[in-house]
Amino acid sequence: MLKRLILKTAVAQEDEAAPLAWATAYGFCVLFSYYVLRAVRDEISAADRGNLQYLWTAVFVAMLVVVPLYSWAGSRWPRGTFVPLVNRFFIANLVLFYVALLLLPEGARAWIDRVFYVWASVFALFAVTVFWGFMVDCFGNEQGKRLFGFIAVGSSLGAIAGSAVTAALAQTLPPFTLLLVSCLPLEAACWCARALHRRFAGNTGAVRAENRPLAGTAWSGMATVFRSPYLMGIAGYILLMTYASTVLYFVQADLVRTAITDRAARTALFASIDLWSNVCTIVLQVWLAARVIRWFGVGATLAALPVVTAAGFLWLGSTPLLAVLIALQIAYRALRYGLAKPTREVLFTVLGREEKYKSKAFLDAAVYRGGDLASGWIFTGLKALGFSIGAIALAAAPLAALWAALALWLGRRQDQAAKSLQADQGAQA
Repeated sequence: MLKRLILKTAVAQEDEAAPLAWATAYGFCVLFSYYVLRAVRDEISAADRGNLQYLWTAVFVAMLVVVPLYSWAGSRWPRGTFVPLVNRFFIANLVLFYVALLLLPEGARAWIDRVFYVWASVFALFAVTVFWGFMVDCFGNEQGKRLFGFIAVGSSLGAIAGSAVTAALAQTLPPFTLLLVSCLPLEAACWCARALHRRFAGNTGAVRAENRPLAGTAWSGMATVFRSPYLMGIAGYILLMTYASTVLYFVQADLVRTAITDRAARTALFASIDLWSNVCTIVLQVWLAARVIRWFGVGATLAALPVVTAAGFLWLGSTPLLAVLIALQIAYRALRYGLAKPTREVLFTVLGREEKYKSKAFLDAAVYRGGDLASGWIFTGLKALGFSIGAIALAAAPLAALWAALALWLGRRQDQAAKSLQADQGAQA
C-alpha cells in the first residue's frame, strides 16, 4: 500500500519506491529531531539578544574546526558507517547537555545556554548536510529532479512533527527534557540510513566504489570549492541567502523580545512559526517542487526565493511590525525549504563524490556560517550607526537582484554539466 501511495504521489519509477521510502523516512527523522531543538535554540537567541553576534562568531570558529574533522571522518569510513556515526555522535552530545543542565548550578545556565546555541547551530547544518550528501550520492541528476521534492516532503513532515511536539510540550515537560526527546528520532534516522545504504549496496565495481571512503584529505573539499567557478557560484548564492536570513533572524529576535517577556511563551511562539512555515513548505513540496523544476528549470526555480524576498523586505521596511515579520518569515522559509532547498541539492548531482560530500560540507557549514558571521556584524554595525529595523530591511532589498541573477547563472551551468555528464555516460555505455 505504501508503494502504491509513493508511485501515485511522486514522479517515481517502480524500482525507486523502496529507496525513496527509506530516504523520505530518514529526512523525516532528522528534521523531527532538529525542530524539537530549534525553538529551544531560538529562545536562547531572544533571551541573549545582546550577545547574538558573538554567538555567531563562536559558531563560525566552531565550523572551521569541525569541517576538517568531518572531511577526515569521511575519508576514514564508508558511508554505511560514517552517516550513522555522525548522528550518534550528536545523540551523545545531547545526553551530555541534559546531564550538565540537570546537575550543574543555576548560575552556570547562561554559559550552558551559549554553548548549546553554538552546538545546535553546528548540528543544524551538519545533520542536514550529511542527509542531503547521502541523497545526492544515492540518486543521480535525473532522479534528483524528480525525487528530491518528494524526499523534502518527508523532511517537512518531520519539521512539522517536531515543531508541534515542542509547541505542545514546551510549557508542560520538566526542564531540559526536550533534549532527550530529540534523541529518539535521531537514532531512528541511523537505522533508516543503514537500510538505504543496503538498498544501494551491491557487487558491481561501480557500486563498491560508491561505498568506499572518500578520497582526498581533510582540507581537499575546501580547495575544490576555490578551484571551481561553479562551486564558487553556489557559495555566492549561499552567502546572499544567509544575509537575507540574518536580517530576518535579528529583526525577529528584536521584535519578539520586546513583545513577549516569558521564555516558555517565546519558545512556544517560535515553535508555532516553525509549524506554520513547514505546513506551507509541504504544500509547495507536494504539489509544486518537482513540477516547477521540470517546467521552468533549475535557475528560475532558484530565483523565486530572492524575488519574493525582495518584495518582503520592501514590505517590512515600510511596516516594521511583529505581525509583518511573522508573515514574511513564514513565506521566506516556505520558499526556501519548499522550492530552493531541493533545487539547490540538484546542483550537486552533476559533481563527483568528493565534491558531493566534502565541498558540500564546506559550503553548507563553513561558508553558510561565515555568511551568518559577516551578516550578523553588518546588521549590528548598521544598528550602531542608527539604522532602524525598517531601514535595514529596505537596504537589503537590492541585494536580491544580484541573488536572482546568480541563481539563473547557476541554472545554466547545471544544465550544461548535466548534458556533458549524460554524453560521457552514453559514450562509456
